[in-house]
Amino acid sequence: MPELPEVETTRRFLVPALEGRTITAVSIRRLRMVRRQARPGDFADRVIGCRIEQIDRHGKFLLAKLSTDVTWVTHLGMSGSVRLAVAGDPEDPHTNVVIRLDDATECRMVDPRTFGFVAAFLPDEMAAGSLAGLGPDALDDLPTTAVLRARMEGRAVPIKPLLLDQAFLAGLGNIYADEVLFRSGIAPSRRAGSLERDEVKRLRGAIRPILEAGLRHGGTSLDDLAYLLPDGRAGDYLSRLMVYGREDRPCRRCGTPIRRAVLRQRSTFWCPECQA
Repeated sequence: MPELPEVETTRRFLVPALEGRTITAVSIRRLRMVRRQARPGDFADRVIGCRIEQIDRHGKFLLAKLSTDVTWVTHLGMSGSVRLAVAGDPEDPHTNVVIRLDDATECRMVDPRTFGFVAAFLPDEMAAGSLAGLGPDALDDLPTTAVLRARMEGRAVPIKPLLLDQAFLAGLGNIYADEVLFRSGIAPSRRAGSLERDEVKRLRGAIRPILEAGLRHGGTSLDDLAYLLPDGRAGDYLSRLMVYGREDRPCRRCGTPIRRAVLRQRSTFWCPECQA
C-alpha cells in the first residue's frame, strides 16, 4: 500500500505539472472511485473550471486546494498510483480517473483494486470527514518524545498496530512501521504503554530517517509493481529494506533469520535478536 514516502514522492512530481493549471475535463471510469461523494457527479461539477492553487499532503492523503473553496482529495488505497500523460497518449490498464488540464496534461489515477478514491470536498465536509480525525503527520509534524510517550501511556495495544493507527500518527503503513521498529530495536508485539522513555526516544528518532530514506529512493515498489512513480518508473527502496518481506532471510545486521507473523491481521517482519 502506498505510504507516506510514496505519496510525498507523488506530490513532488505533481506540483510543477499541476499547480497553476486549470481543470478542463474529468472522466470517471469507475463510479466506485467517487464513492465518498454524496452524488457521483459532484466531483466533476466541483472541480471543472477550477485552478489548482496548491498541492499538499497529510499522511497518505494528497490534498489539492482549488481556486474555489473546494479541496480535491486523493487517496491511493492499496494499489493506486498517479500517472502524468498528455491527452491522446495510450492509457495504462485500470485507469479509472482522468483529469485533464488546460495545457493538455492529464493526471490519471490507476487503481486495479479500486480501494483508492478521489473526492471534491467543501470546507464543512472536510471538517466532518475522516481527514479531520488524522493524527499529526509523521514527517512534517512529528510529536516530541514526551508527547508520544504520554499518548502511549497505559495502552495495551502492541506498538506495531498503534503505529499503523492513522489517528495516532498519520502516514506510516505496514512497510515503514516494520522498518522503524527494526531501526529502534523494539519488538512489534511490545505493549505500547510498556515502552520506557529511552525506547520512545529511539522510536521517534527512527521515524524521520526511515521516511526520508524512502523518499530519496522514490518509495518502495514491490514485486507486483502496483505502485509506480508518476513517470512510470519503479521506486527502488525495496532492495534497502532491512526486515519487511525478508522472512527466513538473514538479518542484515546480525545474521539471524527474519521472522514473520500476523499481528492484528497485518503481516509483520522483525529480527528476534535485534528486536529482543
